[in-house]
Amino acid sequence: MSTDAPTQELSQDLVFDILSNTRRRMVLYYLRRHGGPAAVQDIAEEIAALENDVDPEELSRQQQKRVYVSLYQTHLPKLETAGVIEYDEDDGRVSLTARAMDIDGYLTPTTTADYPWQLHYLVLAVAGGLLFSLSAVGVPVIAAIPTLVLGVGIMLAFAASAGVQYWRRRQRKQSLPAELLRHEDG
Repeated sequence: MSTDAPTQELSQDLVFDILSNTRRRMVLYYLRRHGGPAAVQDIAEEIAALENDVDPEELSRQQQKRVYVSLYQTHLPKLETAGVIEYDEDDGRVSLTARAMDIDGYLTPTTTADYPWQLHYLVLAVAGGLLFSLSAVGVPVIAAIPTLVLGVGIMLAFAASAGVQYWRRRQRKQSLPAELLRHEDG
């Protein structure tokens, strides 16, 4: 793991060199989407699946190994030297550094904002708790609803929300940024 990451701003030439390879772009994309440290093996599996246009479960050992070796020998060391990732070879984990944000201006911006699912579930929980409280104190219209029906309705709201969130996540996974659509060897 690099302990002396460069502190100066990334030069345009270095950024273009980093982004000149699809696998390096995919590493950065994966780490952004993953939101935290990730295992090299997981990154290699995801990249191999994208390159071969198959689900990760359908990858051959050779397809995954080819990507893993190129990441391990070439791409991760280059990204670490540039200071955009931290790579711990001992435990095989990779994470973005704050310096990775310097590259964002060179990438296609995302046009869809993330939906605030935490807030959504919080509102559902508060609304459900409020409905149960109002039912318990005997508010006429709400108290007329059987507790079982009220509970099932709230559970269905959570289940439907989780289903929509899962579906949207799968859709977002399938729509790659423009930078990742073209693959070269590497």
